[in-house]
Amino acid sequence: MSDQNEQPENWLRRELPDEVPVPVPAPAPEPPRESVTGRQRLVKGLWPPRVTRAQLIVALLLFGLGFGLAVQVASNSDSDSALRGARQEDLVRILDELDSRTQRLQDEKQGLEKQRQELQSSSDQAAEARKQTAEKERQLGILAGTVAAQGPGITMTIEDTKGTVKADMLLDAIQELRAAGAEAIQVNGVRVVANSYFTDSGKSVSVDGNKINAPYRFKVIGKPQDLEPALNIPGGVVQSVEKEQATVTVEQTDKIVVDALRQPKRPDYARSSSQ
Repeated sequence: MSDQNEQPENWLRRELPDEVPVPVPAPAPEPPRESVTGRQRLVKGLWPPRVTRAQLIVALLLFGLGFGLAVQVASNSDSDSALRGARQEDLVRILDELDSRTQRLQDEKQGLEKQRQELQSSSDQAAEARKQTAEKERQLGILAGTVAAQGPGITMTIEDTKGTVKADMLLDAIQELRAAGAEAIQVNGVRVVANSYFTDSGKSVSVDGNKINAPYRFKVIGKPQDLEPALNIPGGVVQSVEKEQATVTVEQTDKIVVDALRQPKRPDYARSSSQ
């Protein structure tokens, strides 16, 4: 019996192996490597960019410089386009005005040189100096508005029924006239001098605190052939005023009287160094 019971166990040992082999999966094939070109390496090196603080400051400075140049070019283009669109006769007037200004400066230079020569050659230099001093005092009095003046010039009248003409437009007219050689100016009975100022006062304008109302009448002493073209240049005083639905008339005359006077103001602190 014992032999019969042991026979199946030995049979099982012979039929079943001690270790069952486990199949090992084969390794997955590696994907083929993509070849990296030089252009891809360059892009990878440049992006994302690595910006330092110094580079950022330089970039901001360059941007500001470029913006300023662009604004300057745009402003020059605007002025060039204004002249480019002007008529031929307007351009001729502008050139004539520039020539007149140059001639005035040359005349002033020659006058000063003549005075110097007269002082150097005069036998009585003291009398000549007093004569020139009196003449200079008269000229300065005209410029300061303390002396009446007369001479050739123009009369400009601005009719403003709607109250659209403002103080800055009248000040622009004064500056244009001065640039064209105006030597004495009076507006509605108020003498305009170097330190005069214009302010808006409701629907009217004040000159040095004196209220004036339309129509605004300018009495100007100077060379009429220079004064009138200066007001009629493209984009000048006449066109600016007419855009505000006001009217401007300019008349040349051989005699303009500017008799509005300013009281001389004594300085509070300044004194002559000769005292």
